[in-house]
Amino acid sequence: MRKKEEATNEKIIDVGGSEIAGKRNAEQLESEHKKYRAWKIGILIVLVFAAVAYVIGTRWEYKGYKVVESNQTDYSNTASYIRFSDNLLKYTPDGVSYINAKGETVWTTGINMKVPVAVASGDYAVVADMNGNTVSVFSTSGEVSSQTMQYPICDIDVGDQGAFAVVLESEKTNYVNLYTRKGEIVYEIQTSIDKSGYPLDISISDNGEKLFTSYMNVGNMVMENTLAAYNFGEVGQNSNADRLVGSYSFSDQVFSKVQFVDNDTVVAFGTKAIEIYTMKEKPVLKKHIVFNDEIRSIFYGDDYIGVIQKNTNENTDALYTLHAYNLRGKEMFSKSLSFDYDNIFAGKDEIIVTGGNDCAIFRKNGSVKFEGKLKSKIRSVVPSGKHLEYVVVYENETQVIKLKNVLPEGSQKGTGNTKTKSDTPVATPANAATPGDAQ
Repeated sequence: MRKKEEATNEKIIDVGGSEIAGKRNAEQLESEHKKYRAWKIGILIVLVFAAVAYVIGTRWEYKGYKVVESNQTDYSNTASYIRFSDNLLKYTPDGVSYINAKGETVWTTGINMKVPVAVASGDYAVVADMNGNTVSVFSTSGEVSSQTMQYPICDIDVGDQGAFAVVLESEKTNYVNLYTRKGEIVYEIQTSIDKSGYPLDISISDNGEKLFTSYMNVGNMVMENTLAAYNFGEVGQNSNADRLVGSYSFSDQVFSKVQFVDNDTVVAFGTKAIEIYTMKEKPVLKKHIVFNDEIRSIFYGDDYIGVIQKNTNENTDALYTLHAYNLRGKEMFSKSLSFDYDNIFAGKDEIIVTGGNDCAIFRKNGSVKFEGKLKSKIRSVVPSGKHLEYVVVYENETQVIKLKNVLPEGSQKGTGNTKTKSDTPVATPANAATPGDAQ
């Protein structure tokens, strides 16, 4: 009995429960560690895929292409093409056509011009008969209006809303007239040839309220180039009768091209210099860029400008050098061209240079997206609006091609063979040594 009482009075401590709880805690902690490691690995995988996608999209060069769609078309030698909205505008002395991303003709309108010249901005384009009298305005839906001018036309430009400016030339007087897209006159500027000289170029702002002009005056054996800015809004109305809000004169430079690259920035391209002006209301010089060698060609996008010069470095095989600048005047990149070019397309994110059957596509960050030969002589290359796809116009065919880096066996770079092993692009870094890279 006593032993039983002692047994009954013993304090029994169950340590097994603590061991079980400890195991459970350890298991839970290990589970949390596994979840954390899995989460870290998942994040790492996402970051790796994002980095690969970023590099492919911004730095890698595609080595070939495949033909997505092809249409046989009979393009005459008198046909010219410009980028219109997201597609192409084809124009000849007899007609104007809107061609979509598949190379199909959306609409065609007849015209009768001897020397047609076209300019487009946004969803509007104008086609004018140089040294003639006819101007036609088009939207992506077709013809908007057509006007006959009183005097011969020597220059034309259009804004995003369809308003257009035209330079007319009589024997002793120049007229710079601003019209709505319906052909209603907004303002008329008269300048004397003896006083102001001959108009070289004009540009109208996106909203149609501002105008920038370049005039050349040769008098008393002295050459003078004048850049003049006009404002047709409230500021210009309060300035003076002819709406002139600023002018700049040059005796050692000819600015043959002026351009509003956006609504408040206008650029003047000279023979050896570029002038960048901000013009919210009145022009203010923002940057002056000087070149040692003569400028051969110019190009511009929404937020950048550029020039192409003949290459003077005898240590390279490159024929030309392309320089691109932001609107602050800082050089973004330079690239060498190893072929004779005849066409430059400056888009939102890339620059396309073509000549013969050679094609080079540069991204805005300076990397090479594609460089190679296409099927035959190229008339035009523009983005189709789809990822890696472009509309290529040849002499008698329009193709939609898609860049890729997997070539069929036995094919050459840029052959366009449609039989491919894979549709997945395999890219290589654009900063690797390639013949087209700048030295």
